[in-house]
Amino acid sequence: MVNFELQLFGMDKSIIIKKINENKKQPNLRYRLKRNVEDFTNLLFLTLFDIETPVEENIETLELQFDELINLACWDVEKPCAKIWSNYLERLPVVLEKLNMDAEAIASCDPASLSIEEVYMAYPGFYAIAIYRLAHELYNKGFPLVPRLMTEYAHRQTGVDINPGAHIGESFFIDHATGVVIGETAIIKNNVKIYQGVTLGALFVAKDLQKTKRHPTIEDNVTIYANATILGGDTIIGENSIIGGNAWVTSSVPPNSKVFHNAEILVKTHPNVS
Repeated sequence: MVNFELQLFGMDKSIIIKKINENKKQPNLRYRLKRNVEDFTNLLFLTLFDIETPVEENIETLELQFDELINLACWDVEKPCAKIWSNYLERLPVVLEKLNMDAEAIASCDPASLSIEEVYMAYPGFYAIAIYRLAHELYNKGFPLVPRLMTEYAHRQTGVDINPGAHIGESFFIDHATGVVIGETAIIKNNVKIYQGVTLGALFVAKDLQKTKRHPTIEDNVTIYANATILGGDTIIGENSIIGGNAWVTSSVPPNSKVFHNAEILVKTHPNVS
């Protein structure tokens, strides 16, 4: 160990630099892409919601920012990345309509909400849903890395991890938000409400399952309470069902069901009491 430290201490700096460069093996790994995606995401969110942010002017700026993202992230020259922005731009009004419905669902369902403005500005669940919906449209265009970076940015901000490949219907409500995980092939239909710590995940993790449906389907009007875990691509939670807190579900649930975790309560007694 001492000899190794002496050799390292005496090693020429140019040799160290050479060895580091030899081991930087990813030619497309540019971390400014990550920073640029965050700037793009912030401006896009403000453009859609902030009344003081000019839409027309910002659309031009967003297009320039998106061009830079394409230069950094579109490595396959055979894919028509240049067409993505115009197609994406056409979808933004539809996305905004869906997000307004999400905000209205949150405001109408949560007795703690004081105003619709509070939902847009203060609810981490709404922010996570907003970035997911904006990322999902890009994901559908076959441009996967940027939407993944967008939802990961929202994950860091909110504690909610929604893969951009998931399919989520209208009027979606995540309450309290922290710790929610929604996998890539999950399907969530309309008017679904979930609470903190919910996981919609896979039963098995294996690379050869990449092209299969690994995550559950949640039908209309389902409520899933805190820390419930629902696993498996064949698992379907039927409409109008309630999944109680801490429940562990790995098989389908019929419509209009209630699923609860039964906790065992043991009362500790004093050792001297018979």
